[in-house]
Amino acid sequence: MWLINLLAPPRYERSIDVFGGSGTVTLNLDCSQANLKVYNDFNANLVNLLRCARDKPLALMREIGFLNLNARDDFEMFKKFINQEEFSDEDLKTELDLTEIIFPPPKAEEAEKLFIANGKEKDIKRAAIYYKLLRYSFNANGDTFGGKKCDVRRFFVDVWKFSREFREVTIENKDFENLIKQYDRPNAFIYCDPPYYDAEGFYAVVFPKEDHIRLHDTLSNSQGYVMVSYNNAPEIVEMYKDFYIFYTTRANSMSHKEGEVYEELIMTNYDPRPFIQQKNHQLNLFSFLNFWSEGDYKLIHEPKKPLKV
Repeated sequence: MWLINLLAPPRYERSIDVFGGSGTVTLNLDCSQANLKVYNDFNANLVNLLRCARDKPLALMREIGFLNLNARDDFEMFKKFINQEEFSDEDLKTELDLTEIIFPPPKAEEAEKLFIANGKEKDIKRAAIYYKLLRYSFNANGDTFGGKKCDVRRFFVDVWKFSREFREVTIENKDFENLIKQYDRPNAFIYCDPPYYDAEGFYAVVFPKEDHIRLHDTLSNSQGYVMVSYNNAPEIVEMYKDFYIFYTTRANSMSHKEGEVYEELIMTNYDPRPFIQQKNHQLNLFSFLNFWSEGDYKLIHEPKKPLKV
C-alpha cells in the first residue's frame, strides 16, 4: 500500500478502485482532497457484503453472530447457499435442528423464530454467510475449509469501523470497462489490481486473456491518472509497453515456505518520479538522492512518451 501512495499523484479529485477486493486501497489512499471515492468489484457476493456492512451494520452483526460455523459440514452447506443463493428444505431443517442443540428451551424456540424471520432479509443472510465463508476458509479464499475454530463475533468491531469509514464511498458492481468510462476524468486517479495473468484459477470471477487485453486498451485511452498492479509476466510487460513499469516484490502469503516472495509489477500511464521526489523531499531534504538504491522497487521500462502528462 505504501508503494501505491508513493507512486500516486499528490492531488486528484476522485479515486476509482476498479477491482476493489477487501477495500484496503479505497480506505488507505492518502489523498484527502478526493471528493469522490468509488469502490467496484465484479464479485456480487463481495459487493453485497460491503453494502450491507456499510448500510446495515447492526443487522449484519446480528446475523453473523446468530450461529457459529465450527465444522466442515456447516462450511459446505454455506457454500451451497452462496452458489444457489437459497436454502433447500433439507438445509433449513438442519439449521433448525442446530438451534435445538445449541440453545436450551425456550431460547431454542426464540432462535427458530429469529432464523425464519431473518430468512426474509436475503441480502443480510447472504452477506453474513459469505463473510463466514471468508473467515473460516484457508487464506480467506471462501472455498476450502480452514479447519480452525473462529468466533466471528470478535470481528463485530471491524464491521462497525468499516460502516463508518465507507459511509461516503460509492460502491459499484460493474464490468471494469463500463465503470472506468463512467467515472474517468482528467483529475481522476484510477487504480486497478485485476486478477493476475495466467492465474485465473485462483479467483472467483473468470478473467480470460481477452479481458486483460480489454483492460489495457481501456486504460490506454483513459483521461485520468492510471496505476495497475500485476504479477511479473513477460506478456504483461509487452502488453503495457506504453506505460512506465516498476518491479517490486512482496511476501507470498499463499506459500507455506518462510521468506518466499512474489514478484509484482506496477504500471502507470504517467511519470511518477517527479511526484516521488516531491513526496520524499517533504519528508527528508536528501532522501530522494538514494531513492533508486533502496532496492524495494525499480523502474524497468520507460515509454518514449507518457500517455498522461
